[in-house]
Amino acid sequence: MLWKTIAVAASVVGVLATAPAASASTTQAADGPWGSGNCPQGMLCIWPNWNHPPEGPVETPSVLTNTEWSGDAPAFNFYNYTSRNAEITWAYTYLGTPLTGTICARANGSGDLYVPMHVTKVSWQPRSC
Repeated sequence: MLWKTIAVAASVVGVLATAPAASASTTQAADGPWGSGNCPQGMLCIWPNWNHPPEGPVETPSVLTNTEWSGDAPAFNFYNYTSRNAEITWAYTYLGTPLTGTICARANGSGDLYVPMHVTKVSWQPRSC
């Protein structure tokens, strides 16, 4: 029985070792688990709600920009469909205490803010991610 288990494991390893590499042209983000959804090429999109179908969000983004931006918009997940890194400044109130911070949105990458928050600013390439 042990030899049969070893033989099956070896054959699986052999198949995986000879499998072709995945195509580079997928809808997955280069840095992040989600696709670009309805975010146009050359834009940073921020959506206000949790929605991660394989192709990415299809709802209307609360922020759509490729320039410096400031304001107050609901935010949860994002896709940076540009060739530049961006810094997203967020605000959140937890048990009456206002919190703020930043998250780096890598070029051609996706991510989320873990809980629904508000975005107050987008800055381009302020630091390397």
